[in-house]
Amino acid sequence: MKGRSQIITGLALAAAFLLAACSQADDGPAPACAAIRYEDTPFTVCSFNPAEDEIRLFLNDQNSAPYGSFDMLRESVEAGGQTLGFAMNAGMYNEARAPIGLYIEAGEIYHRANTNDGPGNFHMKPNGIFWLEDKRAGVTETSAWLALERTPDYATQSGPMLVINGDIHPMLNPDGTSRKRRNGVGVTRQGQVVFAISDTPVTFHDFASLFRDELKTPNALFLDGTVSKIYTPDLDRNETGLDMGPMVGVVR
Repeated sequence: MKGRSQIITGLALAAAFLLAACSQADDGPAPACAAIRYEDTPFTVCSFNPAEDEIRLFLNDQNSAPYGSFDMLRESVEAGGQTLGFAMNAGMYNEARAPIGLYIEAGEIYHRANTNDGPGNFHMKPNGIFWLEDKRAGVTETSAWLALERTPDYATQSGPMLVINGDIHPMLNPDGTSRKRRNGVGVTRQGQVVFAISDTPVTFHDFASLFRDELKTPNALFLDGTVSKIYTPDLDRNETGLDMGPMVGVVR
């Protein structure tokens, strides 16, 4: 029944986005986010085309202080004459909410890539980098990224990788029992950027399986857990809680 369940949820995901697009055909842009179920776990999935959607990373406000919350980010975006169409926390950070890995915003390097060994999810190598450049996006394993010697428009490093060239990260145990709320990002072979967040606690392996088997992203990156939150007016959600460090957003 597992295979049949995956087919059903896959069809449900496609239908959700198609129905949303049809319902909005005469009323403006189609919603980018949809609620789905995969292996009996509820997720929220948001899909964007970097060639058309303005995806950015955000860290500090005009006073060089971390935004911290979606409300503060939304107010800043609106003050600039745009609207915030989506946002999510986007990478791990220290107690000062500064990135602990590579972070590039609008071409400026705030923190260099971190290749150190250490404890925690970030250091469960290989970790990786989500990047945006010239209306394209990708998720690349850190050592492979460093070999490219590029400075994209935006980049954030987090870890571990969830899916690496079509394979689930070898350290993610299919029999693992640790369940937390988690969020991540993947990029399809067609270049579509897909963000996902679990709406109930989920294991690392099951979350990686969502990206590989359901969302069809050959490379996907874990962004964070426990503090994971999402902002999506499409679904009337603006989640609050602990202040965040880096965030990813879509502005219109």
